[in-house]
This record gives sequence, structure tokens and C-alpha cells, in this order.
Amino acid sequence: MQITIGPNVRFSYVSVFEPKAIKAGDPAKYSVSIIIRKDDQQSLMAITAALQAMQSDPECMTKWGKINPSTFKMPLRDGDIDRPGEPEYAGCYFLNASSSNKPGVVDSHLQPIMNRDDFYSGCYGAASIRFYAFNYENTSKGIGVGLQNVMKIKDGEPLAGNSDPSADFASFASPMPMGMPAPAYGQPAPAPAYAPQAAPAYAP
Repeated sequence: MQITIGPNVRFSYVSVFEPKAIKAGDPAKYSVSIIIRKDDQQSLMAITAALQAMQSDPECMTKWGKINPSTFKMPLRDGDIDRPGEPEYAGCYFLNASSSNKPGVVDSHLQPIMNRDDFYSGCYGAASIRFYAFNYENTSKGIGVGLQNVMKIKDGEPLAGNSDPSADFASFASPMPMGMPAPAYGQPAPAPAYAPQAAPAYAP
């Protein structure tokens, strides 16, 4: 069952441009953690309705067989409980979605995002996901989340990567020489103007 959620979900643990294996020996997959604020009623209602429909679907019930509610795995998890050390999950639910197929990655104009730096852990947007029933040898049963497509709608504070050195070393920095404006972070410093020197007079 496929649904679309957003437009203000947040993305974390982003791996949508190349597949990665979570554990050694596992198949590599494209994946993302989708963070949904607990006051995002639109997204949560869509998720809840889909999960309830699956639990009464005859095909899903046949696949699961006898269910033990205490071990049945539901995909919607509480960030306050399951991610207590990660502040971006506070006051939120989350879903972990993955796929063997590369998801579509687009911007708010539906244009493909080609630069990997433009879609990152911390940005906000929407996602299309597919819920599916699983039963692994009757030892693990539940509902999984397949990743379909993601859309970036706005930037957010990055959740991974290097910090800004201009902020890290502000207290140690010395002023720029007169006439040389400070370059923006990530840009090369301007080269000083070159003044050619006159050649010395030749005395035989």
C-alpha cells in the first residue's frame, strides 16, 4: 500500500544516491529515516489509516498467519523512546524506509536533484513510501517500509558532516589585511593585486 507524506517531514541517515549495507554481509540498499513531527496530523493520519487497512487485509493476514502482538513489528516508531540521544528525533515519530531500487530524488519544481550535496540529512520535504507485509520464516513478522521517491522542499540544519570553520575558530581569528575582503566560507581567498617591479638598471 503506497502513500505520500509531507511536505514537512525531515530526512536523516540519507543514502538515496548510492546503496549501502547496514551490516557486513547485508545486501546494499537505498535508505532514509523519515522524521515526522507529532503535530503533523496530515502525515500521521495517512500512515495510521494505511497500517490499519493492512492489518485487516486478507492477503496480509494470510502471509502473517498467527500473530503474537508482543513481537509483531510496526514501522512507526517514537523518537522520544527509540532515539533519546538524538535531539532531532525529540517530539517526533519516524519511519525507516529502504529499497533495492534507486528512488527518484527531486526538488520542489519536480526537477531531478543531481548534486548529492543538495539532498542531505537535515533537509525537509515529502516522501512516497510503500508499506508491505513480511514474515521471515515465522520468526519475524510485521510491516516494512519500501522507499519510492523523495522531494526536497526546503533546507534545514545539516545533521551530518563537518562544521563551519569560521564558527569553530572565531575567537582565534586575526583580522584580514586592509583592502582584502573576507571570502565566504568555502570560497578561495582573493589574490592580492600584483604590482610589477621595475628591473634594476644594468651597469656593465
